[in-house]
Amino acid sequence: MARRKGLIAQMLDARKQAKKLQAQAEARWHRELVAEQKRHEAEANREAKQAEATAKKAEAARLRQEAQAKRLADQAEAKSAREALQRQRAEERQRAADGRTKAQETAAANRLTEREAHARKTAEAEFRTDAIRTRIAEYTQLLAHRNRQAATAALELRAALTHGGPNAFVERLQHALAQSRYPEGLTGKVAAHYDPASSELLIEYELPLREVVPTIAAYRYTAAKGMVAVPRKESETKKLYGALLARLTLRTIDETFGVTPPDLITSIVFNGYASTKDKATGRAIRPLLMSVGAERDKFAVVQLDEPELDPVLCLRSHLNAIVSPHPYDLEGVRPVVSFDLSKYKFVDGMDVVAGLDSRTDLLTLSSGEFEHLIRSLFESLGMKSLVTQPSKDEGVDGVAVNEDPIVGGLCIIQAKRYSKIVGLEAVHALAGVMDHKRAAKGVLVTTSWVGKASRDFAAANGRIEIIEGRNLKYLLKEHLGLDVLIGLEKIPPGWDRADLD
Repeated sequence: MARRKGLIAQMLDARKQAKKLQAQAEARWHRELVAEQKRHEAEANREAKQAEATAKKAEAARLRQEAQAKRLADQAEAKSAREALQRQRAEERQRAADGRTKAQETAAANRLTEREAHARKTAEAEFRTDAIRTRIAEYTQLLAHRNRQAATAALELRAALTHGGPNAFVERLQHALAQSRYPEGLTGKVAAHYDPASSELLIEYELPLREVVPTIAAYRYTAAKGMVAVPRKESETKKLYGALLARLTLRTIDETFGVTPPDLITSIVFNGYASTKDKATGRAIRPLLMSVGAERDKFAVVQLDEPELDPVLCLRSHLNAIVSPHPYDLEGVRPVVSFDLSKYKFVDGMDVVAGLDSRTDLLTLSSGEFEHLIRSLFESLGMKSLVTQPSKDEGVDGVAVNEDPIVGGLCIIQAKRYSKIVGLEAVHALAGVMDHKRAAKGVLVTTSWVGKASRDFAAANGRIEIIEGRNLKYLLKEHLGLDVLIGLEKIPPGWDRADLD
């Protein structure tokens, strides 16, 4: 039993020991398990830390790479910017250099253009100045350049007079004088009348106006002021114009004496007129600026080729010419001789006015009485008036002379005591007589009227005036105190009964 008890106790002890060993083994296993777990955890922690460290290193490396890349990119960008800036600055420097070069070239071209323009303008100023001086020199040399070829013309003029009479002689003389060459703007119209009985030639010359003398003395060009006209002194301009008219007068007289035979022309009367407009009224005026009567022998002593010759003094002192004191201002003078009225055959005057009562009918007067009445009317108007002989009047019923030096001249009068319209042919005939007689004006006086064609012709002619019956009636009343009648059978167009009564 005891043995049994001991075995059981051993068994229990063994069991206890086994349990103890098992418990120890379990504790050891547990400890090892825990230790293993701890190792695993530690290993995991290490691995995690390593992984984290690796990740951090990788991140750091990535960041370093990114930073490096960014740094490189920034460096590249900065380099590119620097290079771009350098290129821009280089381009700007190039452009500036090109601009300076272009500006220099433009400035040089502009300077060249300005020099060329200045040279052209200077040359133009010199050319225009030379043109003015040349014109003045031509005026000064008028006498030296006169026509001296006279022999052939003298023979032709003698033949013209022999075969064609005075009119043919004058026509041929005008042709001969036209051969003389003048500077531009100086060729004037020449009208002439030749009287074989007195061997006298009357010349009427159209003088140039003052505009032919340049009022500019020279031209100058400066860059600051451009083309500048240097005005000629007014006193010098007036002196040049007066000398020009004197030279034209002397040259015309000399050439006329030169082309005419001495036995045919012994003296010349030269009247020089200037046709222009009165600036105050706008009317046409023709003042006489130069009038001289030259005998051939007296003129022959004048040395026209002498440079010291003063043409104005020659005319005034040697030839006793009447020269306008102020030709530049168109101040007229009286002619040296009056019109030679001896070429008309006049009848003694009669005092028709004294034989008329206040209500005389003009149509009841005779032709002679009517013509003398018209003469009295013109004399009352301040003109010298004479009546021609009916058989030798050549279409001239009367001659009147207005001695005013400005608007005066010879006036041809035709008196028509008609009871019907005066035809256009009468006005044409008056114009022809005026031209033949070298008259300044023509007047047709009638108791009746004229048509529109006659009035238009007179207006176009410019030197014909028509006095119809009603105007004549008024003039007789106004200037002679005669209240007359005109016994026309019918009232003319546009008239009233009062114009007749």
